[in-house]
Amino acid sequence: MNPDFWRGKRVFLTGHTGFKGGWLSLWLQEMGAELTGYALPAPTQPSLFDCAQVSSNMTSVIGDIRDGDALTRAMQSARPEVVIHMAAQPLVRKSYVDPVETYSTNVMGTVNVLEAVRKTPEVRAIVNVTTDKCYENKEWVWGYRENEPMGGHDPYSNSKACSELVTAAYRNSFFHTGRASERRVALASARAGNVIGGGDWAADRLIPDILDAFSRSAPVVIRNPNAIRPWQHVLEPLRGYLTLAERLYLDGASYAEAFNFGPNNEDARSVEWIVQRLVDQWREGASWQQDTAEHPHEAHYLKLDISKAGARLGWHPCLRLDQALQLTVDWAQCRLQGGDLRAFTLTQIQNYQQLAVAQQPAQHA
Repeated sequence: MNPDFWRGKRVFLTGHTGFKGGWLSLWLQEMGAELTGYALPAPTQPSLFDCAQVSSNMTSVIGDIRDGDALTRAMQSARPEVVIHMAAQPLVRKSYVDPVETYSTNVMGTVNVLEAVRKTPEVRAIVNVTTDKCYENKEWVWGYRENEPMGGHDPYSNSKACSELVTAAYRNSFFHTGRASERRVALASARAGNVIGGGDWAADRLIPDILDAFSRSAPVVIRNPNAIRPWQHVLEPLRGYLTLAERLYLDGASYAEAFNFGPNNEDARSVEWIVQRLVDQWREGASWQQDTAEHPHEAHYLKLDISKAGARLGWHPCLRLDQALQLTVDWAQCRLQGGDLRAFTLTQIQNYQQLAVAQQPAQHA
């Protein structure tokens, strides 16, 4: 990923008020992009969007991606060259409570974004961010590749599989760069696993629940200590999305595909491993216990094969899981101490970017 590429680029980002969207907004601002965000109000209080003053150096439009007309007006006004679609209903457990909202947001929201792109002639590249949960999960011990069947046991996972199918249909029907009669727009999807980092207060998410309990010196209650997930710091897949968007803009059709972004195999760890590491890093007032109540189905084993991103994009994880957890703890403790969270978040981004640059020659040697 070349930071100079983004200087002055007009970027339209959906979901900028969310956790991942907030981090990506700050990174794009840091690189000098002309950024417009479109999203509902921040989904939690507190939120990274407010704590890190995410909107202070960008155009922030509060709107619903289910409102296709409003979305199209906002996109046409921004005249973006690159669109990154991250707005979603992102929670598995909430999808059981409100499946209609989940499908309308994650499926028709994607349709509305792609329809808005069709009506915005300046757009050259689109990345639709979905999830590792879009795959038909067979609880395999090996990682899923991009050509594995779509599926999804719960409404959230299934809605993201549907979003992938919508993406493929629009690429084949409207953005086919091989036909002279079609728009020269390169469309790809990005699939990432469980991300961690400072500023995530989403309900029923492992790391936010753990850090919230630790900050109150209360034991955190863990539902599935043996569940294994591909954990990684939020900046890792974001670098993948930016790298993919850059390649789509510069090279077009050859990158208009699906890509997985996840950690190395050794960092696909159990929930129990994660919580115990955080107990050790937080130290005073940190403890956990297992929840014995009955809960809706969640996958117990899920891992991604990231070899395609390495071979095609030169993207590789930079951080080990211990480092990612420490960055997350550092951010939470900065907040508890009343620090400047925008400055602290930007510093973590800058340090990570330097680390990625420093590791790049060794990766391609």
